[in-house]
Amino acid sequence: MKHEAVNFDALIGAVDGLSEAQLKAHFGLYQGYVNKLNEIEEKLRTADPAQSNYSYGEFSELKRREAVAFNGTYLHQLYFENLLPNRGEISATLKSRIEADFGSYAAWEANMKGAAGSTPGWVLLTHNRIDGKLHSYIMYEHHIGLPAHQEILLALDCWEHAFFIDYGSKKPDYLAAFFKNVNWNIVNERAAKTK
Repeated sequence: MKHEAVNFDALIGAVDGLSEAQLKAHFGLYQGYVNKLNEIEEKLRTADPAQSNYSYGEFSELKRREAVAFNGTYLHQLYFENLLPNRGEISATLKSRIEADFGSYAAWEANMKGAAGSTPGWVLLTHNRIDGKLHSYIMYEHHIGLPAHQEILLALDCWEHAFFIDYGSKKPDYLAAFFKNVNWNIVNERAAKTK
């Protein structure tokens, strides 16, 4: 399967607090992950698994980085999707779940922002299929930190590439802009698919 980058140009001029320069730089990085994912999958077709070992081997290195490129591609797609215009409002059902699992909407947002301050990577709001609750998880890299059995409802990119052109080292200002721009229609749809 050849992976294709989705065109998110609709975000340009539509996300309050993220400039065209910031978004275009981010889109370029996302395209790079898509390209690397395709390259890794192509090379894995011919790499010899019999030559793998912990120290070094072509197959070993490709397998070690496969999840990085995969999640780098698809976490970015989730992130850009949950910033698209036509944002709507949080559904009563999802808000009720957030209040039940985090105490209040304000406590949930504080939790997410606190998690964002704890990682240079990603913060994800998930539906945990084991306990049926909503959780926030941090990921230090694209492939490190997400427990099994999760449905991702909201993806927050906390890498500096997501905000540094516009905010420099002022991550809290970026987070404020992010939460003003959440596309609740998309997040509501993702949540409605969970059981």
